[in-house]
Amino acid sequence: MSAEAPGTTLRQLLAAVGDHFMDLVAGSLDVAVGGLAIVDPDDELDSYPQELILVIGVRGREAIRYVRAAARGGASAVAVKAGADGNVAELRTAAEEAGIALLVVRPQVRWDQLESLAREVVDGAILAAAVRTDEGNGDLFALAQSVAVLTAGSVTIEDAENRVLAYSRTDDDVDELRRLSILQWQGPKPYMALLREWGVFQRLRSDEDVVHIEERPELGIRRRLAAGIRAGRQHLGTIWVQEGGQPFTEQAEKVLLGAARVAAIHLLRRRGSPGVRTREDLLTGLISGRIGAELVAEQLDLNPATSAIVMAFAARADERDQAEHELHRVELSKMVSIHLATYRRGALVGTLGSRIYAVLPDVSPVAPEPALITLAEAVVAVLRRRTGIRVQVGVGSPVRALDDIATSRSEADRVLAAMAHTPDRDVGTIANLRADVLLNEMLGLLEANAQLRDPAVAALVEHDGTHGTELARSLLAYLDAMGDVRAAAMALHVHPNTLRYRIRRAKAVSGINVADPVERLVCHLQLLLALRAG
Repeated sequence: MSAEAPGTTLRQLLAAVGDHFMDLVAGSLDVAVGGLAIVDPDDELDSYPQELILVIGVRGREAIRYVRAAARGGASAVAVKAGADGNVAELRTAAEEAGIALLVVRPQVRWDQLESLAREVVDGAILAAAVRTDEGNGDLFALAQSVAVLTAGSVTIEDAENRVLAYSRTDDDVDELRRLSILQWQGPKPYMALLREWGVFQRLRSDEDVVHIEERPELGIRRRLAAGIRAGRQHLGTIWVQEGGQPFTEQAEKVLLGAARVAAIHLLRRRGSPGVRTREDLLTGLISGRIGAELVAEQLDLNPATSAIVMAFAARADERDQAEHELHRVELSKMVSIHLATYRRGALVGTLGSRIYAVLPDVSPVAPEPALITLAEAVVAVLRRRTGIRVQVGVGSPVRALDDIATSRSEADRVLAAMAHTPDRDVGTIANLRADVLLNEMLGLLEANAQLRDPAVAALVEHDGTHGTELARSLLAYLDAMGDVRAAAMALHVHPNTLRYRIRRAKAVSGINVADPVERLVCHLQLLLALRAG
């Protein structure tokens, strides 16, 4: 089963609801289903990550555009009814071209009946998986603070009885509802009654959508966003975000949905639900190769044959910033968890050493998804605004099974190592940084083997240190520019004649013959290593 969401597969769904309801005509029965959504002709087409979409109100050829839109929105499967002639050839072709599983619902089946049965199966699987899960990524207060940063609001997390469990720190003005809730550690009854009267609680308990509560100045209530915390059909609590002196961020709603999914695990754990207490250990064991994929898959409810990818996050800080860096590492881990839970409900996040790793199962086995790169860039930008710490992200190549996940992790680490010397890049993949990665590893071999060092380059560097010259740096710029004196001089901000003099002096001091291609290549690598170390 896929880990896009702790859900089920089409095979399990059809077995549970009965094969007399619908038939699979395109795609695989092993496609994962992590949620259920209904689309009718009046709905705006949206994002449906790994959901089963029931397309009602249109049939046959008229449903083709909804099939394609569901695929674009990330849905894993779509269910439609055939036209009056019963021909599904065009629908099948559209689904196969879009890469989405297609179910054709029998004509006599009522949509409300099918929805009820399918939702019971999917939600039951989600709840079962959630009970077995333990995020291990800090407490609810850290989660509330991260959500506050990402939404630009003031956050409160409550349980199903409206008892306040955690809240964010804020220097912003807060309204009476938030102030009383925090003081009393519970939502004040008069305000709770108003929210019930407005239907807010009913909406929070009925679906996963973000609920908007408009500002009511006469009641001392500012604008709010709220999301129900759910495990399947079970309502566990609510996350509230009050708008302060600045508007909510553009990503506020997505962040809130991701945070609600992370919070569900904490609340299940608070209730004493059985969980895998060593989830992070299993994750780090998986990416390091210490624990087999079969054991991890069983504990985390994954399909060991699913494709997956590893992302590695590293904060770049000098020695003076190490203490501050440690303070922000928990915050970084929480932000990564929230963002990736928004992108993929089943994302796994853990810390190994000074790095934070994320494993995303059921990805494209060909290359990292563009949306995933965009997401990583967003995390980096948010953390830099929040803490001033620079974070870089290395993304490994997708692997076709969890058994090979250590390969993706190794690539992510190799990319990060190369990026330490590319300060202008925040996110990198092995594909777009292959040359940098290989160069970095070659220089590492040179550094580790003293017998591979060139004494001529060492003499040049020593001369610069003794006399305060820049011969080595000038020669490296000349080689980088492939012998173009003017280009190299411009890069160094010196006159071309100055550079020509330095090149002659470098040759005289070291004896290096840059006219020889082999000697030139060796010199170039040795200079890169020497100046990087310096």
